[in-house]
Amino acid sequence: MGADALRAKGSIFSRIVWVSIGASILLIAGLWLVTDLTIRSTLEDSARKAVDVDLAGLVDIHASGDTDELVRRIGDRLSLRPSEGGTPHYLLLGDGDRLAGDIPAWPALDAAVSESGTIRIGEGTRAYARATQLGPDLRLLVARETDEAEALRARVRVVFIVGGAAFVALVAFFGQLSAGRLQRRIAQVNLALRDTAENRGGLPTTERHGDEIDDLAHDSAAVIGRVQNLLTAHRDTTDRLAHEIRTPLMHLDARLAKALDAGPSDDVSRRLVEAREEIRRLVGVLESLLDIAWSKAREGDHAGLKPVDLSQVVSRMCELYTDSAEDLGLHFGTAISPGVVLDGEEPHLARLLTNLLDNALKYVPEGGTIRVTLTPGPVLIVEDDGPGVPEADQEAIFERFHRARGASQGGERPGAGLGLALARAIAERHGLTLEYRAKDKGACFVVERKRA
Repeated sequence: MGADALRAKGSIFSRIVWVSIGASILLIAGLWLVTDLTIRSTLEDSARKAVDVDLAGLVDIHASGDTDELVRRIGDRLSLRPSEGGTPHYLLLGDGDRLAGDIPAWPALDAAVSESGTIRIGEGTRAYARATQLGPDLRLLVARETDEAEALRARVRVVFIVGGAAFVALVAFFGQLSAGRLQRRIAQVNLALRDTAENRGGLPTTERHGDEIDDLAHDSAAVIGRVQNLLTAHRDTTDRLAHEIRTPLMHLDARLAKALDAGPSDDVSRRLVEAREEIRRLVGVLESLLDIAWSKAREGDHAGLKPVDLSQVVSRMCELYTDSAEDLGLHFGTAISPGVVLDGEEPHLARLLTNLLDNALKYVPEGGTIRVTLTPGPVLIVEDDGPGVPEADQEAIFERFHRARGASQGGERPGAGLGLALARAIAERHGLTLEYRAKDKGACFVVERKRA
């Protein structure tokens, strides 16, 4: 299933459409059930009244005439079949013998108490019937078919199915149409929020409806404006800070270089060289702090990211570090899958790998092994068989100015403690994670795409 299909499946608008369709089906089913119960109740009530009226008439005929007259009247009624349905049926028993009627056997109805109920006639015809006692040995049963109601109920059922299907189709059509329009407007807002730097003119929404989405777009535009102002202020501040600090330091370094050229004593020369190294360290710390701040400020901002062939970047950096590793007596191995592409900024991705490799070169002793692996995903792994990182330091090493102690060497290693902090900031800027994973021997740093 593709990303678009998954996104469509998880869309709130798709869920609203499906909920509307489901609610429509339930509504139609409920209306049909109520209608069916009403039809059935009405027809049974009508059959009950017809049976009672017919029975009362026959009782009067028997009371005013005799049994023979009653037999003739029952015969007259059986000869007529009403066009509106509700066919009547009768059974007149005298001393247990059938005197008239078309019902083959007496049902389980007590004539002494004028019991009524639904009976079966023949192969299954349903009818409402009532029995009454006309004399000590004379019983009369009158019934009316109710199966005609099934035909009416079937017609109503067809009407509900056809009409309901058309109604559900209309709900789905207009629901999808409305949801599509809302989805496009929300997508415009999300696009503007996702790429704030590329939408300096505000949200691209031009059509106004005066509804809540317009309010959301307006508020989002205000947020984008504030974020852009903060980014601009942050960039101006960092640029000015870098200029105000780096420039005097570089001037001071130039003066120290001139002092060295003047040929001072060995002791003074040594101190001047140390001072210049300290200046370069301060400049390096300053630049790392600025890079960390810049990367964190741009985290989640996709503006400026372009497809980068990460395989080529990693291969090129590993070639540069191969010689350095050989000079230190280290074994340097790589396993780089070709064609791994990532949206990012190539210089910063190279800086990320550089920091990880510098960290490995710093801690792995002579004779050790460093291995770089890149696989699709992307998943970049830099591991070694050096002293590793003590468990207590495995998360703290990504904090600024934290310097881990070698497991075997003990004591802090030289450095400002900013390399891994900067590497993680760069990874997060690109939607990646940088984690330390414990292993039996050595260190293992894994860079991979952040899980949703």
